[in-house]
Amino acid sequence: MTSLLGLAVRLLLFQPTLMFWASQVRQKCHNGTYEISVLMMDNSAYKEPLQNLRDAVEEGLDIVRKRLREAELNVTVNATFIYSDGLIHKSGDCRSSTCEGLDLLREITRDRKMGCVLMGPSCTYSTFQMYLDTELNYPMISAGSFGLSCDYKETLTRILPPARKLMYFLVDFWKVNNAPFKTFSWNSSYVYKNGSEPEDCFWYLNALEAGVSYFSEVLSFKDVLRRSEQFQEILMGRNRKSNVIVMCGTPETFYNVKGDLKVADDTVVILVDLFSNHYFEDDTRAPEYMDNVLVLTLPPEKFIANASVSGRFPSERSDFSLAYLEGTLLFGHMLQTFLENGESVTTPKFARAFRNLTFQGLEGPVTLDDSGDIDNIMCLLYVSLDTRKYKVLMAYDTHKNQTIPVATSPNFIWKNHRLPNDVPGLGPQILMIAVFTLTGIVVVLLLIALLVLRKYRRDHELRQKKWSHIPSENIFPLETNETNHVSLKIDDDRRRDTIQRVRQCKYDKKLLQSDYYNLTKFYGTVKLDTRIFGVVEYCERGSLREVLNDTISYPDGTFMDWEFKISVLNDIAKGMSYLHSSKIEVHGRLKSTNCVVDSRMVVKITDFGCNSILPPKKDLWTAPEHLRQATISQKGDVYSFSIIAQEIILRKETFYTLSCRDQNEKIFRVENSYGTKPFRPDLFLETADEKELEVYLLVKSCWEEDPEKRPDFKKIESTLAKIFGLFHDQKNESYMDTLIRRLQLYSRNLEHLVEERTQLYKAERDRADHLNFMLLPRLVVKSLKEKGIVEPELYEEVTIYFSDIVGFTTICKYSTPMEVVDMLNDIYKSFDQIVDHHDVYKVETIGDAYVVASGLPMRNGNRHAVDISKMALDILSFMGTFELEHLPGLPVWIRIGVHSGPCAAGVVGIKMPRYCLFGDTVNTASRMESTGLPLRIHMSSSTIAILRRTDCQFLYEVRGETYLKGRGTETTYWLTGMKDQEYNLPTPPTVENQQRLQTEFSDMIVSALQKRQASGVKSRRPTRVASYKKGFLEYMQLNNSDHDSTYF
Repeated sequence: MTSLLGLAVRLLLFQPTLMFWASQVRQKCHNGTYEISVLMMDNSAYKEPLQNLRDAVEEGLDIVRKRLREAELNVTVNATFIYSDGLIHKSGDCRSSTCEGLDLLREITRDRKMGCVLMGPSCTYSTFQMYLDTELNYPMISAGSFGLSCDYKETLTRILPPARKLMYFLVDFWKVNNAPFKTFSWNSSYVYKNGSEPEDCFWYLNALEAGVSYFSEVLSFKDVLRRSEQFQEILMGRNRKSNVIVMCGTPETFYNVKGDLKVADDTVVILVDLFSNHYFEDDTRAPEYMDNVLVLTLPPEKFIANASVSGRFPSERSDFSLAYLEGTLLFGHMLQTFLENGESVTTPKFARAFRNLTFQGLEGPVTLDDSGDIDNIMCLLYVSLDTRKYKVLMAYDTHKNQTIPVATSPNFIWKNHRLPNDVPGLGPQILMIAVFTLTGIVVVLLLIALLVLRKYRRDHELRQKKWSHIPSENIFPLETNETNHVSLKIDDDRRRDTIQRVRQCKYDKKLLQSDYYNLTKFYGTVKLDTRIFGVVEYCERGSLREVLNDTISYPDGTFMDWEFKISVLNDIAKGMSYLHSSKIEVHGRLKSTNCVVDSRMVVKITDFGCNSILPPKKDLWTAPEHLRQATISQKGDVYSFSIIAQEIILRKETFYTLSCRDQNEKIFRVENSYGTKPFRPDLFLETADEKELEVYLLVKSCWEEDPEKRPDFKKIESTLAKIFGLFHDQKNESYMDTLIRRLQLYSRNLEHLVEERTQLYKAERDRADHLNFMLLPRLVVKSLKEKGIVEPELYEEVTIYFSDIVGFTTICKYSTPMEVVDMLNDIYKSFDQIVDHHDVYKVETIGDAYVVASGLPMRNGNRHAVDISKMALDILSFMGTFELEHLPGLPVWIRIGVHSGPCAAGVVGIKMPRYCLFGDTVNTASRMESTGLPLRIHMSSSTIAILRRTDCQFLYEVRGETYLKGRGTETTYWLTGMKDQEYNLPTPPTVENQQRLQTEFSDMIVSALQKRQASGVKSRRPTRVASYKKGFLEYMQLNNSDHDSTYF
């Protein structure tokens, strides 16, 4: 996770710099000044000092300047060298510096150092990362980047031979059968790769190891040796399957692996050592342990057929630094060509012109193929037993893809001057082996005859069998089902009793014959109501998509590890391989939702055989050729398999990519993307380790734009089986150990799952209780949970508080609905905070009315009147400082009424139950509020009497006689404060001010609106939005209008 997070951060930092490329080219690549930018990345993969590389570039620039002067082109050509600071990246190896190239490229972009051409990194990972995460619209020249992942880049030129060229030579050499020294073709090989090879050897051997490479496709047998013990065992063992071993390194590397063991006479070791100088030197003598070795290397100069190769000329410059010099000369050649033709060097044409050409290098012409890779003459050397020198056996022209035999009668160690067969000899007991072989052939033929006879009988039985309509009374829905909309179960006992009454009809033989372990079994049909349903095998764990989504039940650490993912891919491949070889031939609707998982975690394929009923559908799994034309094919199923594989590997949404999230847009881009880089989901090769890389390459080959380049499911199945076997062998674990380990992981995961689900249940229960306590009193909630009912109760003495907003109707007239809601929300949230500090219970809010009670549902003696009085003083103090946001300057007044007396309370209703108060006390409290005055606390005599009985000394004034509807005239009071405690109470308006306010209130609101418009105050936007990502819907507010003139 840390590496992925770091990569994401680097991408975010790097992407914004791409837009500045055009301006950088104009500064460094026009008006007679042209520069080449050279990345100086220090790592241990190449031992060449950086100063030597710089000297090579400078020497190349001198030659370029001379050639431009001779062509009468008066321009300035320079180089910019960009060094890594080394503080962040310690490039001890090319395979650990994938981000350094990106950071240096970002530094070039930031400092505007980019020239016409970038002399890029030599490491394959770095080059591939730069092309993966950026759009390089300028030419890059690399002295390295050998891997297959850097092939066919439109703007990349490689000056050293890539792995593709080596692979083509080996395949061609394996096929040679008409040379004097090689009279038959080879079809097998071992590849020795221990992971400690240098950069060039690593990628050369990686290309030979890949299961989807050209080398692997041609050979009938190939195995990879990863330890020296395996190498020595194959070197001497008589049970080996091939006599040919390919490795990369120096003669010392071969000796260190071989040790002092004697090599068998029929063994051939191909040693790849392209960049070595000593094989052609006059004083070089081959040691005896090199007798069985053929060395593949580059000659000292261009090789001409039928010509002898002289000693290599002395040179202090290595092939690596020479490649930097040749790259500089290539830049000068292209610059001269474009300037002579009057063309600009900042166009895409210049960036893609570094291919399919020949230019003058330091030692002669240098040829680049149509992919921008250098063409060479490769030589295969052998050890002459006469002179103990290395001599040329044959050569290979990578430009013509042609093998050139040189030696006619080589004097090497193998018999008759010929290379041995790649298959080991049969040995002295050939007669006995032949007898056993013949006996085995006879037994196999008998078994085949029995299988054919059995198949014939089975087909005959299927022809006589008819498809049954299962009676509906024998089928009933499952009681516990959470994954499917309709799940049925067959009552086998009742079905046997009624078998004579089963109706018969015609059937499709294809579905009935499709009985395979990785396909769901088809049972028949059933009529429910007026519709006919097909009855197929039920898989308890649901679809594969549901299993991938459920990270709690199937975590990555136990179920979804890499071994399990390969097993799932293999299950799908086996099912599809059987389906394609059956009479059904094609699925046409393969997706992760119709790959189901049974109770034993076996993946099975369903929904096949429906192409004659259901039309083709466009979705994320549909192949691009079928999106453009509504058809189905086996290659389209292979594409669908690759999309499912990406879901399994990343365990993310279908067709996951960072560049696009909309499903319809993804389908559109897949359907309309052409060219060398079609639109596909994300699958990062740089984050994959060695054991995962082959699976990634297999998936990428399955979603090729050209259907003919996609492998069939037989090839996919065999490749996955090899990967799974190799993965299991590397762990040195038996199948029983694997089973026990998985049972232990499952047990621990089950305990963790139970604990996690228990915690989730407790958290959800606490949240529900908290919500209930906000809606109903705590005692009422407990009574409802324990008994299911709440008995109504009579309280002898409680105090009830009523308040409302003065002029609320007029304010609503000049406000939008959202502004009214925001105003009440601001006021009542503050009221609620005040209520929390007192022993009171908020009953409800009705419009602008706010109702609070104390003394219920928990009795508190005489404290109810004291708590209500203190709360009323706090609320009134708050209203003195409150100001409406949408009507600035407008005073907001409230009336407060308080009364004490007996009251009945209880829960009313079953749906949305409410805790309601009943009695004359409630009505009298409402009358106290309605007969009160703004910014006044109007209290009845009963409440004042209770306050007098307490120790709290409240301040109040006698209002006088007040008429209360239903009660007559009573003496009421104004509560004005509390002794020894200060309240910042607002000054209540006089009678004259109140009357004037009532007549001028509308004008004051209009003035406040004008004031708001003049000050530019905008309406407040909603602060909460709907969210579906967390599994629940949050409260959502309606959007209000930006037009201030919109009123009720």
